[in-house]
Amino acid sequence: MKLGKRATLGKPAKVAVLISGKGTNMAALLYASRVPEAPYAIVLVASNDPHAPGLAVAEGEGIPTFALSHTGMSRSDHDAAMDAAIRASGAEYVALAGYMRVLGSQFVSDWSGRLTNVHPSLLPKYPGLHTHRAALAAGDAKAGCSVHLVTDELDAGEVLGQTEVAVLAGDTEETLAARVLIAEHQLYPRVLSELVSRPYHADWLVDQVRQLALAQPQAEETVSHGMPCFGIIKGKKFAWVSVDHHSDGKIALLARISGVDEQAQLIEVDPQRYYRPPYFGAGWIGIRLDLGDTDWNAIRDWLSRSWRSVAPRKLTGLIDAAEQF
Repeated sequence: MKLGKRATLGKPAKVAVLISGKGTNMAALLYASRVPEAPYAIVLVASNDPHAPGLAVAEGEGIPTFALSHTGMSRSDHDAAMDAAIRASGAEYVALAGYMRVLGSQFVSDWSGRLTNVHPSLLPKYPGLHTHRAALAAGDAKAGCSVHLVTDELDAGEVLGQTEVAVLAGDTEETLAARVLIAEHQLYPRVLSELVSRPYHADWLVDQVRQLALAQPQAEETVSHGMPCFGIIKGKKFAWVSVDHHSDGKIALLARISGVDEQAQLIEVDPQRYYRPPYFGAGWIGIRLDLGDTDWNAIRDWLSRSWRSVAPRKLTGLIDAAEQF
């Protein structure tokens, strides 16, 4: 994962870890979080098994725990109880670490982009169970592990990081699994640190804007005033991304607005997020992207509105007509 210049991180991101057994990956995440300047902190360890040994480890380390057996409960009711405990802890991310319970669609959707899992294979190879058996049966020279975002499709979310592990002559499922587990303990804390830091990194933030801006009809990207700039091909510009421009310490989207009254109103309502970008005048607003809580649906709407403000009437008319069908 390539990350470039970032804004200063605020407080460490709060993470809940879900386990079902010994919790060795949970322990790896926990101890890595105690390194100076770690970007995350474990605020809860929760389990679907009240007897999971990892709970005792967490309790001994002073981490709050929650346990609720799923026996006799519907999946949705158990998910809702786990979700309530996670939210009560203040967690902003959820890390699955040997959690042997399939989560329902509502839980996955509610934590989309903030729900991770570690899997003992080099995805997309061998999703599901018995990964080491599959690697040995296939004669693979390399096995390994992956950390990925969780989606409704089993082990199919965005892969955030991987580590390869050599398959040795005479390996069994047990010996291979033991070495892969060591790799998991190294990989998971690093990748989780990168994930919780992404909302502050210029490269990632610019790329999110880029994807949304270039989704507008006939949009193109150029560089203007030393900043990534988006405009209509052979037409006007509708957005810039300011990255520490003139050393202002901000990463922000610059979008068109109606004028000075709207600009003043936005800044009055949320002066931390909105500002008047120097040299751009009253027809533009700066929208901070580096506060860690960017609403990307709102940014999509800002870009669409800004694009419409400069798009030829013929082009917007065709789009409006198409949307009626």
